[in-house]
Amino acid sequence: MDQDYCLIIPAYNNAATLLQVIDSAKPYAGYIIVVNDGSTDQTQALLQGVSGVEVVEYERNRGKGYALRCGFKRALQAGFRYAITIDADGQHYPSDIPCFIEAIAAVPDSLLIGSRLLQQENMPAKNSFANRFSNFWYHLQTLHGLPDTQSGFRLYPIQKMRRMHFFCNRYEAELEMLVRLSWRFITVKAIPVSVYYAPVGERVSHFRPFRDFFRISMLNTLLTLIAIVYFYPKWMVYKFCTLAKI
Repeated sequence: MDQDYCLIIPAYNNAATLLQVIDSAKPYAGYIIVVNDGSTDQTQALLQGVSGVEVVEYERNRGKGYALRCGFKRALQAGFRYAITIDADGQHYPSDIPCFIEAIAAVPDSLLIGSRLLQQENMPAKNSFANRFSNFWYHLQTLHGLPDTQSGFRLYPIQKMRRMHFFCNRYEAELEMLVRLSWRFITVKAIPVSVYYAPVGERVSHFRPFRDFFRISMLNTLLTLIAIVYFYPKWMVYKFCTLAKI
């Protein structure tokens, strides 16, 4: 199993935490890909001194979704079956990676979402609201419930995604991937993970409330319309065939 997965870290102006995340992840991931998403801080210089990490980078910031797709492309070229994604801000604990490996062994080729404890101390109130909002739309669009649809700590079955073409480039991309993989009846499973929320003065967020919320709202509208026209009929046929054992 150790040869089946790699770790992808999309990074944008996370120079303060990136090296710590990489060092913490090395005991749990034999192959690490860092995607420098056009950072303007010291990220590029820092990565030049890091060994045992493959760096993918480009000059202009393109968004997290674009960075993830670049990481997936490189992981597929390297022959991996799965890619675990983890944020570069130090929010996630790489020590939870074995939980993903254990879970995927039980349900191969599924999509695993690291589910955070959303009522814990220091969690921003806006994050809790945004996640409940996202969970509602995901349930409406896929008829499947998840406790934490916004977590960036995930295991993707990238071989199953090889022929899929995703369109969103920024924060909304993770929602698009989640919904469209569900539409393919790929098992989506939540596993509990720990999370660290830095004190207010130390938090680094690239979320742009108005612009990104507008993008997410537009995507949710589009996905809901597609679900009504495309996924719901497909789901009914799938359920009928499953029950009839066709």
